Amino acid sequence: MLPEMVVSERFDILFEGMPEEKALLLLQTNPDDLPNPVDKYMAATKLAACRSERSLEGLIAAVQLDPENLINRITRRKALEALGRRKDEKALPSLFSALRFDDEPSVINALDSIAQIGSPLTADQSDQLLEALQSSDNQKRSAIQAHTRLKLSTGEQAISAFENDENPLVAGAARAYTAKVLGKVESLGPLVQQLTDPVAGRRRSAVIDLGDAGDASLLGHLVTCPVSMPLRAKSAFQLVDPEKSGQIPDDYVALLEQLLRDDPSTLALQNDWICEGQTIEIEKNLQHRDEGKQYGGALSLIRMQKQEQIDAIEQIQTKHWSDYGANYLLTSVIGLQKVHEHSHLVRTALAETLPQYAKSRVAAAWACLSLNLSDQVDLLREIQTESKWTPLRWSCERVLQQLS
Repeated sequence: MLPEMVVSERFDILFEGMPEEKALLLLQTNPDDLPNPVDKYMAATKLAACRSERSLEGLIAAVQLDPENLINRITRRKALEALGRRKDEKALPSLFSALRFDDEPSVINALDSIAQIGSPLTADQSDQLLEALQSSDNQKRSAIQAHTRLKLSTGEQAISAFENDENPLVAGAARAYTAKVLGKVESLGPLVQQLTDPVAGRRRSAVIDLGDAGDASLLGHLVTCPVSMPLRAKSAFQLVDPEKSGQIPDDYVALLEQLLRDDPSTLALQNDWICEGQTIEIEKNLQHRDEGKQYGGALSLIRMQKQEQIDAIEQIQTKHWSDYGANYLLTSVIGLQKVHEHSHLVRTALAETLPQYAKSRVAAAWACLSLNLSDQVDLLREIQTESKWTPLRWSCERVLQQLS
């Protein structure tokens, strides 16, 4: 599993019911005195979406929680992560102090947050980032990524030495650095090859690294990589709209649409990921941890005869609609195959507001276009206006343009 997570504002809705004052109080309370200790680290996540000075100070103070208590240790990690989303340079001293913690997830979150804040560093802070390269492979990868995202040339000598590291996750991050910061895009060839690696974690890391590398000419390779659509979309938008202006150059629109429509037949799938065409085998694949297997199951569903396909979708959704991976792929197949008999599932998916089903809303938006569901125009407009997640907002915008 990759050390980094795709953390998004999509999940803020889970904590909307927790007032800021309560979250601050929870951060200061001994977890042994709480009826539900988990609330303490949920409070840190809640404060990531707040903007007051008090909430920022509360998160900074939480960095110093005693890690001997497991709940405190997790809260500290969440606070370090939240400070990155706050993007306030006042947090930098605490984040740099965390680089000395004897807790790998805390150090990785601190490195990620330092990069997210993006402020110029002092000479001493730059030296501390260089020192962070001398650590475990997971921490080393995050330290390299921080140098890349902050465009720090001070790491050139140390990071270039990792380009041929035996760990592909370290080597990939180093190649992204040399491409982004030093302009050596020719170093990215191995990352393109890694997009079809049989190991899912290596494919995922290659997608992240190519997003960091900044070479938009490789977008076509990234689009066809069999990993989750949200991960590919994050790197794709990072490549084509690095300033987050919302303006996508015309040259990239078709590739972005291909990515977001997410037809399994366009992905670089290995033959052994594609299962037999029985419903029970498709079910197994759709629930597999490797996205290559999941897409292989979806492709087998696509290849079914029409009536068998209709029956299989009904059977699978009855049992697995709550599984957000299966939910997404079923919604996608209904749109791609124009299965009008299950258009009600598209309407259901588009209306779902729980954040774990956000990618199903993307599939549902495109399905509305395929199925010509003009009765969903008002909801599509609402999502386009209110969604904070770029892939969903952009999908609704494109669908509305074409549906009209």
